[in-house]
Amino acid sequence: MLDATTRSGGTATAPPRAAATELAVPAPQPTPARPGFAARCSRVLLSPWSRLSLLVALLAAGASSVLVFQPQKLLTNGWPPQVEGTAAVVLFAVAYGLVTVAFVPRPLLNLAAGALFGSQWGLGAALAGTVLGAGIAFGLGRLLGQEALRPLLRGRVLKAADGQFSRHGFRSMLAVRLFPGVPFWASNYAASVSRMGYVPFLLATGLGSIPNTAAYVVAGARASTPTSPAFLIALAGIAVPALAGVVVAWRKRHHLRDR
Repeated sequence: MLDATTRSGGTATAPPRAAATELAVPAPQPTPARPGFAARCSRVLLSPWSRLSLLVALLAAGASSVLVFQPQKLLTNGWPPQVEGTAAVVLFAVAYGLVTVAFVPRPLLNLAAGALFGSQWGLGAALAGTVLGAGIAFGLGRLLGQEALRPLLRGRVLKAADGQFSRHGFRSMLAVRLFPGVPFWASNYAASVSRMGYVPFLLATGLGSIPNTAAYVVAGARASTPTSPAFLIALAGIAVPALAGVVVAWRKRHHLRDR
C-alpha cells in the first residue's frame, strides 16, 4: 500500500534518521581570539632582546651612580663615623657587592677594606662582597641576557670558552679567580651566558678569590708601613698570580683556537 501510494503521487514520509540529517545545520567554527593589547605588550617586554636591553639599562644606571657617588673616596675620606663595628663591616660588604656589579674594580675596594677594617675584618668584608656581587651579576646575566646572547656564540674561540665553562664550570671559574687578568664583571657575565650551575659558580668564586683578595687587603692594611714584611709579601701575592695568569692565558690561546 505504501509503495503504491508513493508511486501514485502520494506523500512519502522520510525515515527519522534521514530527516534529522537533512535538517541539521553545521555549527559555525569559532574564530580564534586575537591576543589583546596587554598580551602583546607582555610578549614584547618579555622577549629575549627586551630583557637584554633592560640589563644594559640597569648596568648603565649603576655605572652612572658610581660616577656620581665616587666610592673610591673611601680610601681618602674613610668610613662615615655614624656607622661603626660589625654594622660597618656588613654595610661595606653589601656596598662592595653592589658596586662591583656596576664595574667598580675590585682591587680598589680590597685596598679600601684593608685600610678601613684591618686585615681580618677587611678580608671577611671583601670576600662576602665578592661572592655577593658575583651572585648578583650572574643572576642578572642568566635571567636577562642568556637567552639573547647564546645564539651569538658562533666564533671558534667563543664556542670553545662556552664549552669549557659549561662542561667544567667549577674548575674553569676557579682558575679564572686564582689567576686574575679577566675583569671581575666580565667573567661573571660570561659565566652567566654559559650553562654553568649557580652553586659551582659561587663556590669557585669564594674559594678562588681568597689569595688575591687577601693580598690586596693586607696591602691596604699595611700601606702606612711599605717596608714591612707583610706589605712586601702582599705585593708578591699580587704580582705572582697576575704573572702566572698571563703565562697560562698565553699558552691556552692556541688550544682555544684549535678546538
